[in-house]
Amino acid sequence: MHIERVELITVRMPLVHPFTTSFSTQTERRPLLVRITASRDGQTVTGWGECVALFDPSYSPEYLDGAREMLRRFLVPSLLEWQAAGRTVTAETVAAATAHVVGHRMAKAALEMAVLDAGLRLDDRRFADYLGVTRAVVPSGVSVGIESSIPDLLAQVGGFLDEGYARIKLKIQPGWDVEPVRAVREKFGDVPLQVDANTAYRLSDAPLLRRLDPFDLLLIEQPLAEDDLRQHALLAQQIATPVCLDESIVSVEAAADAIAMGAASVINIKPGRVGGYLAARRIHDLAEANGIAVWCGGMLETGIGRAANIALAGLPGFTLPGDVSGSNRFYAQDVTEPVVMKDGVVAIPDGPGFGVEPLADVLADVTIDAVDIAAHRS
Repeated sequence: MHIERVELITVRMPLVHPFTTSFSTQTERRPLLVRITASRDGQTVTGWGECVALFDPSYSPEYLDGAREMLRRFLVPSLLEWQAAGRTVTAETVAAATAHVVGHRMAKAALEMAVLDAGLRLDDRRFADYLGVTRAVVPSGVSVGIESSIPDLLAQVGGFLDEGYARIKLKIQPGWDVEPVRAVREKFGDVPLQVDANTAYRLSDAPLLRRLDPFDLLLIEQPLAEDDLRQHALLAQQIATPVCLDESIVSVEAAADAIAMGAASVINIKPGRVGGYLAARRIHDLAEANGIAVWCGGMLETGIGRAANIALAGLPGFTLPGDVSGSNRFYAQDVTEPVVMKDGVVAIPDGPGFGVEPLADVLADVTIDAVDIAAHRS
């Protein structure tokens, strides 16, 4: 595969409902899309990637402007130099071509994703087949932010259950934890339910978190700081609710450490956070070999990232419903044809690559910045 052109496209997409977590309130997303034009044997295709970095460094050290600059100045030029040296460019070689750049996994993941999509399109092969997925659909869970009141929360949850979502995830933080969970359980019974703390608690909060045990939750996600595997392992010994790690799992190595230390009995795999879909698959394989359940998390992706996540969630180790909701959960208008949740599941795309691509008129309407950084280097 020969890369002809790389573009970085930033879009602005309002959310249909503010999404509040312990670290931020989002009213819009500004996804950074990577478009690669690539050719082989006279055939030219377009591949798409999506960077999940938020506007500010509140979820991870990476953020939108930094990721764009990292791609523009370092990662894309490194891949083009790799190509100019006569080396093969595939999704599997992106990590090697950019290995000298420390960190910046979200930016690297977006570039790898675009190369992967382009390569699969040149092969006329869909992503699910590349992974070895045999399922046609995957269960769809939904994430509910911190609402302004219990009645507002119950209205949100009730609406999603009426739509048919297979699992509810509640964001929690100190002061918004036991009572919201109790209210949802009392109102909606034994609906599959889990909570996500986004690092909002300390180990000394174990007695409080233990009060969640009677509610039979699927898991509590990332209760403590992202760099505290040891304390997560200690917490897991003090509560009955399964501990799931999210922010802590930034690589295959981090996943291996967490499993070895007993810091997690469940792992949330977010491809953008761990460096891409190839690393995500390795974490899935590692977890499955060690009897650790995994599920696919979301970062409010557009239809591009959402389609790829849905295919990933079809792997056999993904035994819990992921945050692979329909597009209308977050966006009145997605940049692609909308992902549709029906009867609690979403369909794995059938087309080559990730099976989706932006709608040209919609993309033009929502684009706020576009940079062509590679045409002159090809």
